[in-house]
Amino acid sequence: MQRLLLAVVLALTLGRTAPAQNEGAVPTQVLVNIDPKSAPPADASALTVTVDNRRQPLTSWSPVLPAGAQVALLFDDGLRQSLGGELKNLRAFVQGLPPGIEVLVGYMQNGRVVQAQPFTADHALAASTLRLPQGIPGGSASPYFCLSDFVKKWPESAETQPNAAPTIVRDAAAGPHKARFVLMISNGVDPYNGSTSPMNQDSPYVATAITDSQRAGVAVYSIYYNDAGIRGGGASFSGQSYLGQLSQATGGVNYYEGSGNPVSMAPFLDQFQRAIAGTYIATFEAPAGKNARDLVRVKLTASTKTKLRAPEEVRPGNVE
Repeated sequence: MQRLLLAVVLALTLGRTAPAQNEGAVPTQVLVNIDPKSAPPADASALTVTVDNRRQPLTSWSPVLPAGAQVALLFDDGLRQSLGGELKNLRAFVQGLPPGIEVLVGYMQNGRVVQAQPFTADHALAASTLRLPQGIPGGSASPYFCLSDFVKKWPESAETQPNAAPTIVRDAAAGPHKARFVLMISNGVDPYNGSTSPMNQDSPYVATAITDSQRAGVAVYSIYYNDAGIRGGGASFSGQSYLGQLSQATGGVNYYEGSGNPVSMAPFLDQFQRAIAGTYIATFEAPAGKNARDLVRVKLTASTKTKLRAPEEVRPGNVE
C-alpha cells in the first residue's frame, strides 16, 4: 500500500512540474521584416505570436546582422537579353551590400540553379559573375522547379567550405543557419500549369515552391522581368500573380507589378537592401509535428502600429 501511495504522489508531482501543454514544444525561429516607415519594437514584450491559433511568448527578438545573412540572386536564364541594361545597377547593388553579407549569383536553367560561385562575402567577386541571360525561351523550365531544388539544397558558403566545389550542398532543414534571402528575377510564368488565364492561377508547382521555401526558412523577394518567349497579356498577369503568392507566403515582396519591364531595377534593389537591414529574428516555442517536415501556421502582431511581414508557415524546431 505504501508503495502504491508513493507512486501516486510521484506521478502527481511530475505532472505539476511538466505541464502537458508544453510537451513536444521546440525552439523555432522566423524572419520578420519591419516596414521601413515603422519603428521596430524595442523588445520581445511588444510582440505577440500565435502558432496554429495558440498564443506563444517570444523568447528572443534580435536584428539580422550583416555577418548573419545570406542573399541569393536568382536569374531566369530565359529572360530577354535586354536585361543587360540592368547589369550596372545589379553590380552596384552587390558591391554596395554591407560587409559580411554573403551573396550568391545563380541562373535558373532546366529546373535547377546553376551557381556562378558559392556564397561569398567577397562582393567584388560575386558582382563579376553577373552576365547576360541566355535568352532561350523557357530556359528555366519552370522558375518554381528551380527555386524548390535550390532551397532544399541550400549551398555551402565559400568561407565555411573553402575547398568545396560549388556543387556541394547540405540539407536545408538541418542545423542552425544564417538568415536566408532570395531575390528572384523572372517573369514568374509556370509553363507546366497550362493556360495563363486569370481563371487558372492555382499552380501545384508554385504551392510546392512556397512550402519548400517556408520549410527551409527562406524569405523570397522578386522583380518581374519579361521572358524571351512568353510575355505580355495573360502571361504578365499570371506571372505577377504567382510571384505575389510566393513572396507573400514566405515573408518577402514582389516589387514590380507592371505589365512591361521596369524602367530601372535600381529603386527595387534599394528597397530590397533596406528590407534585409530591417529584418529581425523572432524565437518562440512551437509544437513539434509527428513528421519532422511538418509546418505550422504563424502570425505576429505588434502592440504598436508597426507593420510586420513574416512567412505564413514555418517548420517547428528549425533552430536545432
